[in-house]
Amino acid sequence: MATPPSVRLHHPPSSCRRLPAPTNHQFHAARCRRRRLPPGAAAPPLRLRATGAAAQPFDSNGSLPRAAEVGEREDQQQPPPRLKIAVVGFGNYGQFLARTLVAQGHTVLAHSRSDYSAAAAALGARFFPDPHDLCECHPDVVLLATSILSAEPVVRSLPVHRLRRDTLFADVLSVKEFPKNLLLGALPEEFDIICTHPMFGPESARDGWAGLPFVFDRVRVGDCPARRARAEAFLGVFAREGCRMVEMSCAEHDAHAAGTQFLTHTVGRMLAMLELRPTPISTRGYETLLRLVDNTCSDSFDLYNGLFMYNKNSTELLHRLEWAMDAVKKKLFDGLHDVLRKQLFDVEGSPADPAEVLVVGGDLDTHDDGDDRDAVDGDESGSEGNN
Repeated sequence: MATPPSVRLHHPPSSCRRLPAPTNHQFHAARCRRRRLPPGAAAPPLRLRATGAAAQPFDSNGSLPRAAEVGEREDQQQPPPRLKIAVVGFGNYGQFLARTLVAQGHTVLAHSRSDYSAAAAALGARFFPDPHDLCECHPDVVLLATSILSAEPVVRSLPVHRLRRDTLFADVLSVKEFPKNLLLGALPEEFDIICTHPMFGPESARDGWAGLPFVFDRVRVGDCPARRARAEAFLGVFAREGCRMVEMSCAEHDAHAAGTQFLTHTVGRMLAMLELRPTPISTRGYETLLRLVDNTCSDSFDLYNGLFMYNKNSTELLHRLEWAMDAVKKKLFDGLHDVLRKQLFDVEGSPADPAEVLVVGGDLDTHDDGDDRDAVDGDESGSEGNN
């Protein structure tokens, strides 16, 4: 009786049949042939490698690490996320930032009113003369790096409707309350906003950003893991360079910046008006003043003007600076007045009694003759009375 097809046994073809296991001698010979070892040479011992959780090292107690520790190590080994960052305002400072962004592996898109296509290509960025083309590339972050004075017209000229509805906007302006209010008023509510101020520039950071302060304020970041991760990835650009990360409100920043940045620029520009020059006997303090002039006057006057116009604390600081100068002058001139009085009136041989000092308009007669008329009429009246 024939076997039904459902239970019929089929032998695999000869090419798929399992071959007998090689002997130890055959296996050793094969390893020697593959590594081209000389005949009779001993093969190195086998090394077993594990993957996954089994590959984790044992701790001091001989047990596997906990799952949390394994996850932490895996997170540390993951590279930071790459962002597509649009730098709006590709002047000197925008190019300064783009150089580091490209070096970290981020994609940089550039836009400016002037044609910086050659500079962008040299840095590894892509330049867009038309802001519509820039926004249609859907960058993750739009970084505003314009001057303070041109920030508002530039922001309002951007076709933000061509961006994704959850785009992150950030700025690097030297004042913070002004761009915060500008971005909150000009952008849709779905957009994220982070106001930042790198407290350094191409001159002060020519040797690197390590240790330099970076101020930031998470003005508006959506409560979504992806949006929070993007915000942290953007801030991580500066943290990876070793910046000293300082989180504070925009109002607090402007209060501090008036005393640090605006005052520094004001003193530097005042000293520049004196046309100071190096001398053969320059002290270190004087050389510091010369460097201050170079650092502050290398920036445009628009920057200095923006520090004054868009920080409400700057006007008060100017008044305090004038008061301080007047107070110093008063102290100097009061001391000079005391010296002059001593030179004029404290000479040797001068009468000790102030009543005996010569008075303008005549002599003061201090002798009492019992006749008030003589004291008033003088010598001629007295002579007539004696006659």
